[in-house]
This record gives sequence, C-alpha cells and structure tokens, in this order.
Amino acid sequence: MAIILRLDRVMADRKISLNELSEKVGIANVNLSKIKTGKISAIRFSTLEAICDVLDCQPGDILEFQRDKTE
Repeated sequence: MAIILRLDRVMADRKISLNELSEKVGIANVNLSKIKTGKISAIRFSTLEAICDVLDCQPGDILEFQRDKTE
C-alpha cells in the first residue's frame, strides 16, 4: 500500500490512549484501532477531521505517501 497511516506515532507524541481518543472523536474503539494499525482501505474526511481536531495535528501528520518501488 502506498499510503501509510502514522496515527500510532501521533498518539504517542500526544500521550493519548486509544480509549481516550475514541471517546473524544466519537467513533468506536475497534474502528479507531483499525485506523491505528492501518487495516483500513478508506477513511471518511469527517473522521480524519475529528482526529486532527482532537490531536491538534494536520492530516499530513497522520497520512504518509510512499511511492511503490518497482524495478
């Protein structure tokens, strides 16, 4: 996958737990866990906006593009 999710890194920097972020964002713990581990294929802008608001970050802090290495 070319898009890498860095939510775990941002959460660690902000010293916020999965449960606390889940409560503040208003999404289920299990869904937030899937985002954190990168086991999703899409994310709603409203969810991304809520996460960025709570963590006081930019979408680029959470999402990273990595070009596929082909020879």
